[in-house]
Amino acid sequence: MTATNTIENAIVPFVKNAWYIAAWAEELDDGMISRTIMNKPLVIFRDAEGKVGVLEDRCCHRGAPLTHGEVITEGLQCGYHGLVFDTTGACVMIPGQKNIPPDARVTAYPVVEQNQIIWIWTGDPALADESKIVAYPYHDQPDKWPHRKAMFQIKSNYMLMIDNLMDLTHLGYVHTKTIGGNPNQHVAAEMETRPTDNGAYFIRWMLDHKPPPTYVKGGKFEGNVDRWQEFEYVAPSIVLQWSGALEMGKGAKENRDQEGFHLRLLHAATPETETTFHYFWSTSNGYRQDDPQATQEMYEEIYPTFIEDQVIMGVQQDRINLDPDRGLVAIHADSALALGRIAVGKMLEKEQVQVSQAAE
Repeated sequence: MTATNTIENAIVPFVKNAWYIAAWAEELDDGMISRTIMNKPLVIFRDAEGKVGVLEDRCCHRGAPLTHGEVITEGLQCGYHGLVFDTTGACVMIPGQKNIPPDARVTAYPVVEQNQIIWIWTGDPALADESKIVAYPYHDQPDKWPHRKAMFQIKSNYMLMIDNLMDLTHLGYVHTKTIGGNPNQHVAAEMETRPTDNGAYFIRWMLDHKPPPTYVKGGKFEGNVDRWQEFEYVAPSIVLQWSGALEMGKGAKENRDQEGFHLRLLHAATPETETTFHYFWSTSNGYRQDDPQATQEMYEEIYPTFIEDQVIMGVQQDRINLDPDRGLVAIHADSALALGRIAVGKMLEKEQVQVSQAAE
């Protein structure tokens, strides 16, 4: 933010040197999918040995989309003339031809499969440090954290989702029928905000409050609760959430990790274009773990809230598009949001330096 309390960039550029979620692992159960990330048409596939590859969706022979082909034993076969590529992008077979030219290959991107997530690196491959991938172990703990995943496109710049998640005062207005609750309670929530090494963190407390409808259904509360919302932004695209509530008098502030209503959520905003992104989200049930119906009910309760976000961010982007260079005014509730913007700004500046150094 500047001294005039303005967030200067309504449309934030891509950070390329970072890990992004490209797909949920189960999306590859049928072999391959097509997905555009940062204006790049990609094909994501699992070969016969179970290894995942992410390639440009363009055959080097005649430019046909590789997604018009199929996964065979030898690799990904183009559906136009049958060239086959492995997960590194190298052509390994040309029908009717033994000699394979060295330039018969397509661009491949660093990819890692971890915690049932397919991660992609779109920047300088030499900088693709796997230790920087955000760990999300809850996907690997089905007994303790049964979960459901989803993904859909939102027609806005990816940072509008980060803004949305890092300023929860919108809950009382956008999500009145689900997780929202009283708007004044959200504005008046006790809040701790701080920067992190690679993003921003906040926790909000709403003590002795009436639980919203989703919490009542999930936690079977009969009276007021002590409720918290903990969010960590890992720039540029990941937000980790732990929300929950305990009955009053159970000492929620001293020990949240006890029986009550718990939700773990993973949010990821992977840019598709400058004004659209893929919204990946996973919600894990930490309150009635042995009840499959509870996990399904949780998913059905939360899904509509993200549709509400999809709508507001879409029309928000429509207005921004009319004057994309116009700044956005910041208010008191934007403290965590501002820290998030600062974090992604630092990444963009670092990347510009790296590009300049590489060009010298």
